[in-house]
Amino acid sequence: QVQLVESGGGLVQAGGSLRLSCVDSGRTFSRYTMGWFRQAPGKEREFVARITWSGGTRYNGDSVKGRFTISRDNAKTTTYLQMNSLKPEDTAVYYCAAGMGADVNFSGYSQWGQGTQVTVSS
Repeated sequence: QVQLVESGGGLVQAGGSLRLSCVDSGRTFSRYTMGWFRQAPGKEREFVARITWSGGTRYNGDSVKGRFTISRDNAKTTTYLQMNSLKPEDTAVYYCAAGMGADVNFSGYSQWGQGTQVTVSS
């Protein structure tokens, strides 16, 4: 079973950077696609990025491509989201998720972390 714990959120000024981490305490991390989603107040949960077990990546091209980078370290059972050139509209709770063969839809992910708050000030 996958158990996910995010960290690395916080308050940053516009233009700054943060790196989110998601540690999986389960035993089958390397078999899962890992994703990052975010949810701002009053808005629906939004796909940010995902990475397959073999390292294939996909991003929400409209909002984060070119600024955010997803990566994973299977030996450390950890997924990362490097966020650069942050904007106030990136403010949200960021969630890590795991799913077998998952892609951009949140319904494809069976395990979720508790979320970590990212706040970008202007």
